[in-house]
Amino acid sequence: MAIIPSPFVISLRRNRLELIVPQNKTRHEMLHLSDIDVQESLRIQMPILMFYKYNSSMEGKDPAKIIKHGLSNTLVFYYPLAGRIVEGPNRKLMVNYNSEGIMFIEADANVEH
Repeated sequence: MAIIPSPFVISLRRNRLELIVPQNKTRHEMLHLSDIDVQESLRIQMPILMFYKYNSSMEGKDPAKIIKHGLSNTLVFYYPLAGRIVEGPNRKLMVNYNSEGIMFIEADANVEH
């Protein structure tokens, strides 16, 4: 007989959305994507949700601040990720390297099982 686990109890406090931009100036241009990249089946967004377990060695440090700083540094080298996908003539997709940034939302969760 299977054991049915008890449900998780989660309390969550979510902060406001922030845009993390590249720390240094990056190129600003528009680049057409290849025909392979513009297939209808690939026109989706994939939000990412990450959870980090409490770690006592991080006491007094702000993990979200460390992640945001790391993202800002990384976006200098991976600047297309801080741009926007735009649609041009004939539904052709392009990447606008505009350094607008990556959406980031910090939240604190208390999970009990």
